[in-house]
Amino acid sequence: MNNDAITRAKDHFGRLLADQMERMQRIKAMPDWIDYATISPIKVGILGGDGIGPFIAKEAKWLLSEVLKDELAAGKIVIEDIEGLTIENRAEHNKAIPDDVLAEIKKYHVTLKGPTTTPRKGDPWPNIESCNVAVRKELDLFANVRPVVVPEQGIDWLFFRENTEDLYALGPYGIDVDDDISIDFRLISEPAADRIQRLAFESAKKQGRTRVTCVTKANVVKTTDGRFLRRFYEMAKEYPGIEADDWYIDIMTAKLVDEKRRRDFQVMVLPNLYGDILTDEAAEFQGGVGTAGSANIGKQYAMFEAIHGSAPRMVKENRAQYADPCSMIRAAAMLIGHIGYPAKQKRLEAALDICGNYERKLVMTGRDTGSTGRDYAEYLMETMQDPNVEQRLKDFQAAKAGA
Repeated sequence: MNNDAITRAKDHFGRLLADQMERMQRIKAMPDWIDYATISPIKVGILGGDGIGPFIAKEAKWLLSEVLKDELAAGKIVIEDIEGLTIENRAEHNKAIPDDVLAEIKKYHVTLKGPTTTPRKGDPWPNIESCNVAVRKELDLFANVRPVVVPEQGIDWLFFRENTEDLYALGPYGIDVDDDISIDFRLISEPAADRIQRLAFESAKKQGRTRVTCVTKANVVKTTDGRFLRRFYEMAKEYPGIEADDWYIDIMTAKLVDEKRRRDFQVMVLPNLYGDILTDEAAEFQGGVGTAGSANIGKQYAMFEAIHGSAPRMVKENRAQYADPCSMIRAAAMLIGHIGYPAKQKRLEAALDICGNYERKLVMTGRDTGSTGRDYAEYLMETMQDPNVEQRLKDFQAAKAGA
């Protein structure tokens, strides 16, 4: 037995545990929710990221500025670029977020973020933490919220993925104990479980939804998933008008493709890793991860982002101008609603659905066989300006459902 290796592993785990205990105190001391109605101007930062990120961010920023042009002119909203979140700059500083970039991000109430490269073992980049994970932790963006709506299939799902814990929180800090054993660490805490589950139940209540489902693997992962599931049912007692049930992640992935069963699900709340898996699967029903946006919500900050990768190959092949901006634009629509303009959010989302799923006058192929990102953004804006855009969407949906 290698006692030195065991001692090193114990010391390593002890340092991680001390950090997390300090974090629990910060969570408990966190200020209450920000009220955007009391802020002027609301500061929106655009984080281009890397790979195709700056290209689709440019189109999303243009469209966001067009939709909010009256508010911008009145000084109610400011939209500005935040530089420095490229993989080259992060690698140079050997940090997921360089200190000066993080300080700049914290000057903005909300951010709209393009995809960023996360180094894998064997890549030419240093083994820095995922930028997404780091931003979520630094700004305490504990809730990843992803809607998936496909009316003709009876799908109206709302996912609440815990954002700051699980394997992703401590994934970069695993340890090779010796030549034979490697161990990573999984974190689930009661304060973090409580706040994501509270948000899921409160959102269901406000939207008139009647069912919240918790997804775990608590039959096998008994300690961490067990805590998450136990707290779920304890909180459910505070919401007697909402049905609470739970499913294991393996069977849940199957039930989302079960045409009869999937219509029953409404709101789902999950730990980080399961949420990542299940929401990507769910996004396929509305056109794939390239068309899906994501909200990362905290009490003081919020970040909205495309959920696909940075596609560096498209940049190398000079195809970045043909990258599909719809995921980032859908995230921009969620941002618009979050800061207090839900009617404009609905109109933009209706345009996204019409242009991408029904009318399809322009098609994104990622190559010169399809439209450019700017052409598609202009198509979306033209469609959104139709005063009957929401009714047009309902007509398209009804026709498809009756086909």
